[in-house]
Amino acid sequence: MTLSSLRLKKNADRRLKAGHLWLYSNEIDTAATPLKGLEPGQQVVVEAANGKAMGVAYVNPNSLICARLVSRDPQQSLDRSLLVHRLNQALALRQQLFAAPYYRLVHGEGDLLPGLVIDRFGDTLVVQLNTAGMQAVLPELLDALDKVLSPVNVVLRNDTSGRRQEGLERSVEVVKGDVGDPVLLEENGVRFSAPVLDGQKTGWFYDHRVNRAWLNQFVAGKRVLDLFSYVGGWGVQAAAHGAREVLCVDASAPALERVADNAALNGLHEQVSVGEGDAFDVLAALKAEGEQFDVVILDPPAFIKKRKDIPNGERAYGKLNREAMRLLGRDGLLLSASCSMHLAPERLVDVVRGAVRHQDRHGQILFQGHQGPDHPVHPAIPETSYLKALGVRVFRD
Repeated sequence: MTLSSLRLKKNADRRLKAGHLWLYSNEIDTAATPLKGLEPGQQVVVEAANGKAMGVAYVNPNSLICARLVSRDPQQSLDRSLLVHRLNQALALRQQLFAAPYYRLVHGEGDLLPGLVIDRFGDTLVVQLNTAGMQAVLPELLDALDKVLSPVNVVLRNDTSGRRQEGLERSVEVVKGDVGDPVLLEENGVRFSAPVLDGQKTGWFYDHRVNRAWLNQFVAGKRVLDLFSYVGGWGVQAAAHGAREVLCVDASAPALERVADNAALNGLHEQVSVGEGDAFDVLAALKAEGEQFDVVILDPPAFIKKRKDIPNGERAYGKLNREAMRLLGRDGLLLSASCSMHLAPERLVDVVRGAVRHQDRHGQILFQGHQGPDHPVHPAIPETSYLKALGVRVFRD
């Protein structure tokens, strides 16, 4: 099939040449190739201003990111063959990294499959199609997954906010198999059940695996507070690695039921307790009750979703870290994380520094973590690096 062309303005090819995969609507020579003549999800051959073909992309003329490159070969469209190739590349990396099949299999642009996220839970795959271009090749993708992995179950978690921006409907659908929600996984030697049909994102957050492994080394015999606990990824692992007592706090009652289930799954129901409520309210209540902890874990949702949210978001991170530190004993450990892509790593350090000084304490950064290697960062796309975690000793003289 002959593809339409998408012509770039003069010098608008520099980012593509440097490795980037995105094109913005203001970079297109719309006089030569009108965007309005293209359908969302349609594939095109991207051309430099001089007409030289630079590769194949899929488009969405209604989006600021109006095109995403899927191949630098102008003859290779995003079809079953290319999907099989990219999936095999992604799988080869994960099989080098992990002994068990529990990981993020595809991390969008980081795996050269823009708009696609796949998390693997053994024989179950949870798929997110976040762009019109990926939605358009769903049949080919399902065929490619069958060829590469032959999964028993495939769940489409097409309920992300990004789909609305792409003009796509939101839904959750089991397209293969019969998923008995939740599904089982193992991380850092600890078993969990993940609610893949109605939990957050794909049901689990593999991105903190390495950061949790670091913290697990220091929790034996400690009293641990896990805020924004979700289903207990941090807290249950802490208990499994010897924490004396763990309190998991979340605003979601169903999530806390999963915490209890996951604690019981590992024989840790006596060490793990739960508390429902807003994190800031719970912090205030615990302080009023005179509670103290050896370790506090802060893994909140993104307080900064857009660039305009940065000032308010940074204030929220600051308040959260200050209040959490008030619950640490004289010599405690704070794990402070942020999944806000718009919060630069150095700004999280500033947040923690400010919180330490506000409490008239000292801080030592022992660990600076980020997303695990199954969430690879595309070196030309800073947006693919989003997760930050600081391990901080907070102490008094």
